[in-house]
Amino acid sequence: VLFMQYSLTVVLLGNHSLPTTSSLSHPSQWVKARSVSGRPAGPYRDVAALDRLTTCLQPGVNTLDRVFEISAQRFSKQDFLGTRQVLREEEEKQENGRVFKKVILGEYQWLSYGQAYRAARDFGSGLLALGQKPCKNIAIFCETRTEWIIAAQACFMYNFPLVTLYSTLGGPAIAHGLKQTEYYNTVCILLQHIIVVDDKPISWPGYPRGISVHSIATIQALGAKPENGKRRSPCPGDIAVIMYTSGSTGVPKGVMISHSNLIASIAGMAERIPDLGVNDTYIAYLPLAHVLELSAEMVCVAYGCRIGYSSPQTLADQSTKIKKGSKGDSTVLQPTLMAAVPEIMDRIYKNVMLKVEEMGVVQKTLFILAYNYKMEQLAKGNRTPLCDKLVFQKVRVLLGGRTRVLLSGGAPLSAATQRFMNICLCCPVGQGYGLTETCGAGTISQLWDYSTGRVGAPLVCCEIQLKDWVEGGYQSTDKPCPRGEVLIGGPSVTMGYYKNETMNRENFFVDKNGQRWFCTGDIGEFQADGCLKIVDRKKDLVKLQAGEYVSLGKVEAMLKNCPLIDNICAYANSDESFVIGFVVPNQKQLLLLAEKRGICGTWVEICSNPVMEEEVLKIINDTALAAQLERFEIPRKICLSSEPWTPETGLVTDAFKLKRKEIKSHYQHDIERMYGNM
Repeated sequence: VLFMQYSLTVVLLGNHSLPTTSSLSHPSQWVKARSVSGRPAGPYRDVAALDRLTTCLQPGVNTLDRVFEISAQRFSKQDFLGTRQVLREEEEKQENGRVFKKVILGEYQWLSYGQAYRAARDFGSGLLALGQKPCKNIAIFCETRTEWIIAAQACFMYNFPLVTLYSTLGGPAIAHGLKQTEYYNTVCILLQHIIVVDDKPISWPGYPRGISVHSIATIQALGAKPENGKRRSPCPGDIAVIMYTSGSTGVPKGVMISHSNLIASIAGMAERIPDLGVNDTYIAYLPLAHVLELSAEMVCVAYGCRIGYSSPQTLADQSTKIKKGSKGDSTVLQPTLMAAVPEIMDRIYKNVMLKVEEMGVVQKTLFILAYNYKMEQLAKGNRTPLCDKLVFQKVRVLLGGRTRVLLSGGAPLSAATQRFMNICLCCPVGQGYGLTETCGAGTISQLWDYSTGRVGAPLVCCEIQLKDWVEGGYQSTDKPCPRGEVLIGGPSVTMGYYKNETMNRENFFVDKNGQRWFCTGDIGEFQADGCLKIVDRKKDLVKLQAGEYVSLGKVEAMLKNCPLIDNICAYANSDESFVIGFVVPNQKQLLLLAEKRGICGTWVEICSNPVMEEEVLKIINDTALAAQLERFEIPRKICLSSEPWTPETGLVTDAFKLKRKEIKSHYQHDIERMYGNM
């Protein structure tokens, strides 16, 4: 649904190959960024941007409408936006008796760049004919699909600031966003037009009198009429998007992103992805209301790539909504480019490794030998085509078999999962770091750098410096690496929070050279080669009763590698002396463990069994010690959750980041139980 209001009534430049190893045996040691001030605190810039930060893809192309216009001219007849038609739906009974609705999907149907440009132009013109004014907000509330990006491009063309809202934010958060951007104060006065995406009835009983409901096709037909007014193109400094954050730390904040912010960001991202062009296909399934997905798709627009739309429920052959025996989206699309959040990659890693454990002795031994051999060769900068073909091809086809670049963002990626992706999916993983407030720009690791646990060097569109955080024990004078709060500066740093001057003063500042900076709240360290490693987060640091500091994020990252854990949230109260945890167990692994211990019952009964809590706690303790966590960092008590944490539950964001406040509220009774029984 797209809400309209107006004043009267309502990841690729360059041609990089895997570096040779003549000068250094490990490419990860190559210097990628330097401190331009010579001080350990920085600021640090990519070695290709020491003199000047990149602001655009090419001179004069400094607004998003110009990017799309040029691509529509260059790639007019090339496939652009693809969608699979639902052929039929069927109900499928599971082994546990539950019935799920499954879909059978057809081939991808494509709009060309030229067709999409005309559709966006007509839609924008139709909005103008309805009375939408330039620089007046328009909200989009929709899942990731073709119509989302067409509506967005229309808004960029006609200079309508686009307010993006996650479909899983929940009623209060959505109401907050609509109210703040001047939609919801007096619904019957300010909200006059709703545009629906699907071909659904455009009249429903019960909605307030005076609101008109339209279909996209109706608006496009209105916009195709020659008598409509002329569009007013945006300026680089105009607001393109007001993007509401996922709300992982409280009430979602609307981040004002200008055209020039997004242009700089996609220029920085593109530089890290080699050989982008019309032969590339990107699979789009993450929320377009998230800056990672929007930036990735805008990079594809700039380089003439195809974008095929998917969803987490239809992504692979084994996905929850795909009928057994039919094909998931990645099998049909065979993408070359993909962005993913760690939660999804962790699932792939654990599922494959569980299948390896079930192999016969010979198969399992061969797999482990090939895995270790390839890991050794990658560290030397060598390729392993024979291993890839004979051993890892079956794993690679999980994502279509042609993926050449996998971009990870949204949360830290564990070293084990990153190694697995590099080895078994036979494609490099670019681990990125950025925030909505920096338009997604920050760092992306070089694709030939197979080191783990780091997020790479600053992009060419920004620079990063470290600010001492003495209370937490992080300073730029630390040895062997300077550490501190990560500050990001440059043309990709956004205009600030919408109608929130207090937060703007706390989090943004302009230096003496006129450059804008954002204070991330994350703690990082710069290593000798200029790569950044995120080591902590201010808000995740809790001081225990005895004075020890515990990084909750660090504890979670270490323990998520345990095969028994699908998700975990560590919790600590400053009035207590130990950490507790909430665990979403892997159902298959927990049922096997229960069977070994002779414990029977329903899934809910097994999860709430105190004996099972103790058994899982023992395994967590072993995992924590192997990961070299300190004793005070290891959860002493846990609660097993029988329900998975999904965005629909409100306990995680659309990028699967933990919502600590909501989790604490949800499990308050268990917190009191675990801390009260000592």
